[in-house]
Amino acid sequence: MNIIYRKLLSNESTMYRNIRLESLEQFPDSFEADYQQALNTEKLRMEIDIENQTPEKFVFGAFADHALIGLCTFVKNENNSGNIYQMYVQKRFQGKNIGSHLVQAVIQEAKKKFTITEIALEVASKNYSAYQLYKKNGFKEVNDENDTNISDIVVMKYTI
Repeated sequence: MNIIYRKLLSNESTMYRNIRLESLEQFPDSFEADYQQALNTEKLRMEIDIENQTPEKFVFGAFADHALIGLCTFVKNENNSGNIYQMYVQKRFQGKNIGSHLVQAVIQEAKKKFTITEIALEVASKNYSAYQLYKKNGFKEVNDENDTNISDIVVMKYTI
């Protein structure tokens, strides 16, 4: 199976929408967005950003036989950092290192396009496989000593 990793083009926003909705439906506890709300939204914010090729944001896709099977979104912050959002690989392709390759492709593209020193992300504490994927790819859990709340979200950072 030949997988291609690349940035989504402006005419691929519908492909993005379809797989984004699938991710929200399949894993409702892993994302902050709501499937029904997203389904009823005419255009998702990232769809518009893909169509406009917004400079400080990009979505990388994993393609198998020209079909989008996974995605990972990067958004640059105003400081020298950025965030990874919306990481998803279709169930039948999970466990094949596609997620790791997507994360690495996004890190490399972010380093190439921007002067950044760190990339942050949030992962649901019960999403052990995603947590392990990020850890394997160099992300470290960030503990905030000021945060006294027990959270369902784990913050992780990758230092460049």
